[in-house]
Amino acid sequence: MSATTFGMAGATAAQTPPVSGARAVIYTCVAADGRRFTSDRPIAECANREQRVLNSDGSLRHVLPPQMSAGERAEKEARDRKAELDRLAQQDAVRRDRNLMLRYPDQATHQKAREAALDTVRMAMRTSEQRVKDLGAERKPLVEEAEFYKNKPLPPKLKQQLDANDAAAEAQRNAIQNQQAELERVNKLYDAELTRLRKLWAGAAPGTLAEAGNGKPQR
Repeated sequence: MSATTFGMAGATAAQTPPVSGARAVIYTCVAADGRRFTSDRPIAECANREQRVLNSDGSLRHVLPPQMSAGERAEKEARDRKAELDRLAQQDAVRRDRNLMLRYPDQATHQKAREAALDTVRMAMRTSEQRVKDLGAERKPLVEEAEFYKNKPLPPKLKQQLDANDAAAEAQRNAIQNQQAELERVNKLYDAELTRLRKLWAGAAPGTLAEAGNGKPQR
């Protein structure tokens, strides 16, 4: 065999993948322009079209789907990611609903938890209200002393005491407003949770209810 013949034989062998004992298959397809192709390997002209893969006896082995473009692959990956996120979110919803029913088997248990959460805020509010009263009592003698300096500059120490008293009282009044808002927030969260629980207690499947509220009551 000449060197040229040997080289051509080697090139032909390199282009044909070895069968390695597997049954030979035939790829067939119709291109976009209507031409029909048949090959022993995937057909480049039909990369974006469906290709039928046949056994050597002509029976259908499987169908090779069209190759996706870069844009199509990106869209499919985005769909797959969203589907996975949705699946994980659903699992989380089921788990949270089951935990909710385990924590609160009935309304009495839930109401007890609500009152415990509210009592914490109410106690803080009572402390702030008492502090406002104490500051008012502390301010009274300071105001009486300031009467002696009517139309005159107050002594620096007295002015400092009055200013400090005013600032402390204002801070406590702001705290009371925040605590009132916290009471409303806790009640709204427990109301939303109770609405969900009533549906679960009535037989709704965990994870099938729309989300209510933006979080769990703080305890």
